[in-house]
Amino acid sequence: MATEAELLEIDSPSGTRVVRISSPSRVLWPEVGITKLDLARYLVEVGTPFIAANGDRPVSLQRFSDGVDGEQFFSKNPPKGAPDFVRSVPVVYPSGRSHPQLVLDEPAAAVWAAQMNTIVFHPWASRAENSNNPDQLRIDLDPQPGTTFADAVTAALELRTVLAEAGLGAFVKTSGNRGVHVFAPIEATREFLDVRHAVIAAARELERRMPEAVTTAWWKEERGERIFVDFNQANRDRTMAGAYSPRALPHAAVSCPVTWDELPTVDPRDFTVLTVPARLQATGDPWADMSENPGTIDVLLEWWARDLENGLGELPFPPDFPKMPGEPPRVQPSRAKHD
Repeated sequence: MATEAELLEIDSPSGTRVVRISSPSRVLWPEVGITKLDLARYLVEVGTPFIAANGDRPVSLQRFSDGVDGEQFFSKNPPKGAPDFVRSVPVVYPSGRSHPQLVLDEPAAAVWAAQMNTIVFHPWASRAENSNNPDQLRIDLDPQPGTTFADAVTAALELRTVLAEAGLGAFVKTSGNRGVHVFAPIEATREFLDVRHAVIAAARELERRMPEAVTTAWWKEERGERIFVDFNQANRDRTMAGAYSPRALPHAAVSCPVTWDELPTVDPRDFTVLTVPARLQATGDPWADMSENPGTIDVLLEWWARDLENGLGELPFPPDFPKMPGEPPRVQPSRAKHD
């Protein structure tokens, strides 16, 4: 018996692609009734800005076997049977191991990923052919219990000033949840550890200016009711949801680029799979010119060196990373005191 399927025709640089969507009526977001076919059509509608933001980068696919309430897993390697318009590049992981990772170059590739039950797309901060050197400095402003999206917005606006003083132009998007993501285009001449140190330098400067509102404390017990500047998102193989990527939240949220002028008044819940295509049609892509004027992290690295001289050293790495030079002990402070 034939299975239910839809064929989508999608424009590409090589002509029209036809991508088969199996089980198109499968509901991915039960609360709002959005189906697999709806997701595929969304990716067609936002295809150009989606690929501009996430294409030509190693990408991890967050896949869900049965909608956002089902089991999930991350897929990095090209699966068997991937179409010829989906490619991969070798990347080096924190362990030192090298392995091929998926790259999406056109909207049809994103739609193919949706056919493979991908809901969230996680692109690297570096380009496919220069994967060791990020061309984006990314900072994740993560609200902690007792804080709100509005608090993250206040921190983001001050962070924009901090980055401007370091010679960087900043772009902003909602995380799709309660946080704010701030990106700055940079020249791809430094490797991940240098960019991490630049992020830490910016985070510490922001913390000095807003000590009651912002923290760089890695351990949750030390953060309090403040916005956490998640510096570890700047590490190799650490990613956040890409621009225009859906999120696995009940209302089908989208991580949506916004202008700095509109940031103070937006409600992140307004940006969904159902609403973002019309928004793009009406307002255009706020990130369309992101890559035109990349800056350098030279000033931020000067700040990092200054902080080192003043006794502020390395911060903890994620637990799956090898022990890094200068890293403090990976034990939460209360447990260390007890021991």
